[in-house]
Amino acid sequence: MSIISLIIKREFFAKVRNKSFIVMTFLSPLLFVAVAVFVGYLSSMKADLKRVAIHDETGLFANEFIALNSQDEQYKYLDLSQIDNQFLKDSVANNGYEGILVIPKTTTMADLENKIEFISNTSPSMSFIENAQEIIAKKLTKINLENAHLDTLAIKKAQAHVNINIAKTSGEQGLKGLNEAKIAIGGAFGYLIMMFIIIYGNMVMRSVIEEKTNRIIEIIISSVKPFQLMIGKIIGTSLAGILQFIIWVIIGLSLLFAASAFFGVNVGPTAHLAPAIVEHSPTEFAGTAQLYIKELWNLPIASILIGFVVYFIGGYFLYSSFYAAIGAAVDNQTDSQQFLLPVIIPLMLSVYVGFFSVVNDPNSTIAVAFSMIPLTSPIVMLMRIPFGVPWWQLAISIALLFGTFLLVVWFAAKIYRIGILMYGKKPSWKELYRWLKY
Repeated sequence: MSIISLIIKREFFAKVRNKSFIVMTFLSPLLFVAVAVFVGYLSSMKADLKRVAIHDETGLFANEFIALNSQDEQYKYLDLSQIDNQFLKDSVANNGYEGILVIPKTTTMADLENKIEFISNTSPSMSFIENAQEIIAKKLTKINLENAHLDTLAIKKAQAHVNINIAKTSGEQGLKGLNEAKIAIGGAFGYLIMMFIIIYGNMVMRSVIEEKTNRIIEIIISSVKPFQLMIGKIIGTSLAGILQFIIWVIIGLSLLFAASAFFGVNVGPTAHLAPAIVEHSPTEFAGTAQLYIKELWNLPIASILIGFVVYFIGGYFLYSSFYAAIGAAVDNQTDSQQFLLPVIIPLMLSVYVGFFSVVNDPNSTIAVAFSMIPLTSPIVMLMRIPFGVPWWQLAISIALLFGTFLLVVWFAAKIYRIGILMYGKKPSWKELYRWLKY
């Protein structure tokens, strides 16, 4: 058995036999599912009704708000126009009401537009204010039209409501919001890669620092080349991480299925929205759902899965080389902070580019460029794949990723070779550059 395979085996079993690794492997899915169930439970709970008093001196708007009581689950409007305004203000101060909407009587309707007040102890939400403004504006518009002796019914009938249907060149029906579903799929895979790189890259760095601190590295390095040791650590730790990730997925999905099927618990923040949609128009919802399933099934699933595996491996190995070099250059995790920022910035940048550029135009110059740059391609390219990427762009991106990985490994091995035997001094960027020339 080769030396590298022995190191891989040693690192793998050292990780999986660790008590904290075993505990977190089986405890983390339980915590994730518990949080998902708790969020689903909270989202299904109705919020406390907030009572809003309406003091309408014109007598024209109160009924417009009262009519909303049967629809609004958050606010209950009460027509208290006959009660003294000061008494209502005192009630608001004593938390008897969420607030009071004061509509004064003015000489003209034009004067009323800027005289309405909402009095409250706390700042109301923007959605509440905008909704109230819209209700009053519609009523004022109707009154203005009537005062101008215009037929409001005819005007309402004349208003056009445009609904643009989406179709493909093949004649098949298209769907709205499909791009958002694609970016969600690509974003989920990209986010998994980023989290895996950060979590298990740090694990590689801690392993190197621990061996330096215990002076074990001096014994190991006498019979193993630094490059072999670094590659073995990276691969061994990644295999342990993949095993832990697979266990998380199996246990997590099993628990979610059990919670949903046997206990009738909805999970996720939007779980309570689905029944309302179905009840609103069951036939229409079922047909639309089938179209979405068909469209999602037509996505390049094989390319997405293969791309995830390839970019997962390439991205992890690339960044793990940085983490291993950093671990060899410092004596403790505190000293590593100055070197970690340049490693984290490309990961964060790729997430922002993905969500703000790919979602708008997956074939834009920015999206294509960052899907080629090796430090950002594992995340950005995965977000582009669901939209369809030319094979030559995939080939160039993968070649650059693994080519850069080999180049970084070569540079990292130089730092690793010298850094693992350096103690008691925090190196500067200038010193790291000198190590590269040895």
